[in-house]
Amino acid sequence: MVNKLSSRVLVTGADGFIGKRLCQVLLDNGYTVRAALRRPPHNTELAGVEHVIIGDIGSDSRWEETLKNVDYVVHLAARVHVMNESVRDPLTEYREVNTAGTARLARQAAAQGVKRFIYISSIKVNGDATTGRPFSADDRPDPQDPYGVSKAEAEQQLREISKQMNMEVVTVRPPLVYGSGVGGNFLRLMRLVGSGVPVPLASIRNARSMVSLNNLTDLLLRCLEHPGAANETFLVSDGVDWSTPALLRCIAQHMDISVRLFPFPPAFLRLAGRVSRQSGVVNRLCDSLEVDIGKTRRRLDWVPLQPPSEAVRETVEWYLRTT
Repeated sequence: MVNKLSSRVLVTGADGFIGKRLCQVLLDNGYTVRAALRRPPHNTELAGVEHVIIGDIGSDSRWEETLKNVDYVVHLAARVHVMNESVRDPLTEYREVNTAGTARLARQAAAQGVKRFIYISSIKVNGDATTGRPFSADDRPDPQDPYGVSKAEAEQQLREISKQMNMEVVTVRPPLVYGSGVGGNFLRLMRLVGSGVPVPLASIRNARSMVSLNNLTDLLLRCLEHPGAANETFLVSDGVDWSTPALLRCIAQHMDISVRLFPFPPAFLRLAGRVSRQSGVVNRLCDSLEVDIGKTRRRLDWVPLQPPSEAVRETVEWYLRTT
């Protein structure tokens, strides 16, 4: 088992949505935390942790000093997926940070004697949507966009580094993550419900897995400590899947308002998405994306810590306080 009182954990992307919560969870559980940041933190954020400014992450990053006396690395930092990519060659940009940058950090971590490297990948390594059965951790990767490709390639490089340099690697592929402080798609859904605008999604019959911030960070803590996590890949979710209409209704319930859903053929929604060049947005609202966390439950003896209805309520309450 991990000796928490003498263990130092390096968290990259520590000032992000997941990173800030994870640093607090690690501190609460007795670890010494070193936060790798692109720039100095604001005000009192990340109090109680060691701060190291590392700038942008890439193929030439120097990690030797940052990794001194580090026992475990949790690598959250990444070039994140964006809906409307503006660069000419997105795959090259993603690869520089997510693939080459990750491999560079892992090799230097192994050389410094780091025991375990936890990599937060993405469910997009499996693909963008499920039909008929959920994704599993042992499925053959099938990424559909440059972001997913870069994450899949990083996973492959980490497996090779682990074999070559005798460092344990744990890979976690989350779906959409939500909780207090969330941005992205979940924040847009809350804004949509709060606007009172009629929404043509009553006819959607999909199922999507998500994971609350509390559940994800609890799993990462388990991956840090559990001997059965070594050199394995895990999927994570709240254990409950949502249809888009059910999620919107749940958000509205916690806002104490009614969401104005009306039926509209999904095929016409998809056509409208193509015409408006918003197919990515429409597909996320219409498609299913289910994950099977059976392996995670069995191998790590893990169950989701927080019920999803409570997590949605907590997220909505944060949104109402801050808007």
